[in-house]
Amino acid sequence: MKGGEALVLELNRIVYSSGISSPVTSKRGLSARLRYLDSPAGREALRAQGVPPRTIRSWMKNKGKIRPTPRSLERIDAAYWSRRRENLIRSGWLKRHLNNKGQGRRMEIYPVDQSQMDERFRRPTVSQRSITVRYVWDDLVDAYATRNADLLDEIWDDVISDLDSDYNAYAYVSSVGIAA
Repeated sequence: MKGGEALVLELNRIVYSSGISSPVTSKRGLSARLRYLDSPAGREALRAQGVPPRTIRSWMKNKGKIRPTPRSLERIDAAYWSRRRENLIRSGWLKRHLNNKGQGRRMEIYPVDQSQMDERFRRPTVSQRSITVRYVWDDLVDAYATRNADLLDEIWDDVISDLDSDYNAYAYVSSVGIAA
């Protein structure tokens, strides 16, 4: 995949690991999500997932007493994560977390797995790289917030430009990891 796509997947991992850990199918997880969504913006997120206003009012009024259908649980969970992502971006937490007080974050870059490729088309052995990334996090989070794939690719090019001669070997990767 393109490096920009791998960055999005890794930012999603960071966002999803910072939220409610109880599953939406548990009473605790459902109650926590409904409390989190009990605001005008949260109700709007539920409406965006296709939940009718009457159903939202019923859920909010009877938290813990009503059991939504499995499809509704999926909608609640999707609304929660959508709202959580927006809040982490809007509050500036994600930028602060990644900037790490100006120290940046360590990023591991995993090259494309070439083991299934025909020998004549393989690149010379490309190893996993680990670099400290600074100064791109604000732009990266802004591109992530607006879902701007072109800007994400440009930012990825900036990140791998520090790899000198290995630059082209990391344009496409199997994944990236951010120590966050």
